[in-house]
Amino acid sequence: MKVLYVDLQYDYGVKERGLNYIGQDGFKKNIQRLNHDLDTFYYDRYLNNIDQLQIDIIKKAKEFGPDLIFFQLFSNQFSLETLDYLKGTYQTIAWFGDDTWRFDSYTKNFANHFTWCITTDKFSIPKYKIIGQKNVILSQWAAIDSHKIPQRKNNYLYDASFVGGISPYRKWFIETLQKTGLEISTFGNGWKGGKVTHDEMNEIFVNSKINLNISNSESYDLRYLLHIPFRFRNDSSNNIKERLKPLAAKIREWRKIMIKTKGSKTYGQIKARNFEIPYFSGFQLTNYFPGIEDYFDIGSEIVCYSDVDEAELLIRYYLDNEKEREEIKNKSHRLAVEKHGYLNRLEPILNQVFNNRKRK
Repeated sequence: MKVLYVDLQYDYGVKERGLNYIGQDGFKKNIQRLNHDLDTFYYDRYLNNIDQLQIDIIKKAKEFGPDLIFFQLFSNQFSLETLDYLKGTYQTIAWFGDDTWRFDSYTKNFANHFTWCITTDKFSIPKYKIIGQKNVILSQWAAIDSHKIPQRKNNYLYDASFVGGISPYRKWFIETLQKTGLEISTFGNGWKGGKVTHDEMNEIFVNSKINLNISNSESYDLRYLLHIPFRFRNDSSNNIKERLKPLAAKIREWRKIMIKTKGSKTYGQIKARNFEIPYFSGFQLTNYFPGIEDYFDIGSEIVCYSDVDEAELLIRYYLDNEKEREEIKNKSHRLAVEKHGYLNRLEPILNQVFNNRKRK
């Protein structure tokens, strides 16, 4: 099958940020591994020239004559008229990976302008049906399986680590854990450890006893909202109530504001990191995301926490119980390698599209 892959070549379309590795090594390489005839159309240079983009994507499609155009959308670069033209001439498909928080504000405006839609959120499938899009495929983010799995040579380098860009909530979460005496090493934009390459990230996974995954969504934890410097569990319930009474009205107002801004990440979603950590031989301690149990058995292949206190408790437990920790890590690693690479995601999608094309 001839596939035209449409994506940004660089992270967020900015060359200085480096390659878009999920697009390059996750999607593109695996489409090629599945023996499809692949050509690419990168639209980074059109981000400030949208009119020309409409002309050139159509021109590229006419020159290549694809059986399928596979879109990775960024925002509103492609006009509905362009997408409708391409849909009327070729089979088109789009990956919608943020439907947990972006369906109502984004996806629903574009979904019906593609032949097929891929969602990573099973709870959004009824929403597609409501707006009339019946060709919905449920898939998920994955690990970049074209990258080498590193091997730990000596003892672990880190007790616990976190890799990911800094955010106010993540910063508060890490600092709260560190105040309890835990050593948490941090890497990524804004952290002391700085930005790391994908290879360096994978080395951190395998060399950490515990790899934290912390959502980038907002939190309603009162200690985060107020940055209260005491720990609730050390206070009596009556004392807590008295100390919070003057702030109750303000909290209610803050919550109202957060609910009104529902377009932001007010709750978490399964992301690639959930699969990258075990794929590259790391033990994963993650906040719970709805649906994560569809991919890992909680407790035997993945460990989840609900708040910072549980995270502290579980970090201490699994640092002390090495055998159990290693068993969980090894089991999740085998599962991720077998089922949770991008090849595993793309093969059934492209087979479904190809078989549908044959029937027609």
